[in-house]
Amino acid sequence: MRAAKKWRRREREGARERVRERERERERERERERERERERERERERERERERERERERERERELLRPSPPSTFLIILFSPWIKRERERERERERERERERERERERERERESEREKERERVRERERERERERERERERERERERERERERERGRERERERERERESEREKERERERERERVRERERERERKKKRASVCVRERVRKRGKG
Repeated sequence: MRAAKKWRRREREGARERVRERERERERERERERERERERERERERERERERERERERERERELLRPSPPSTFLIILFSPWIKRERERERERERERERERERERERERERESEREKERERVRERERERERERERERERERERERERERERERGRERERERERERESEREKERERERERERVRERERERERKKKRASVCVRERVRKRGKG
């Protein structure tokens, strides 16, 4: 009985610990989600910064192309070079953008891989929890079997006690029977004695007569 109580207490404590562990896991997941959100915000900030940089670059280009009387001749003179330079700069910008896109793609892949790894970790944890639950169920079944065995032992003991009591009752009945036999024997003895006394009394009376 004490063992069953201890086992139930351990089971309740284990259930409370599992609830606390699930809450901790949810908190860790929320923290990971907050970290992902912060990372996305940082990425958005970097993107805004890149956009500001592009805007500054465009402004510099506009400034360069803005006509001014003293430099008109130079602009005309260097116009092909300026065009080529602008095209090269645009190409470089496109290349940088492609590189940024590739980096974002790599980051998405890394994030996807991290998420898959987290899911594998969660799945392993769920599997371990299922295994622990199966083990607890097996332990409960063993405890039930032990309780059934104890009950069978108690029942066998009660049966033996009933048999012993029955045997004692039979013995008491045999003793009562022996006592009745002895009582009948004593009664026969008393009758014989009374008969003997009566015979002697008659003999004595005849002798006197």
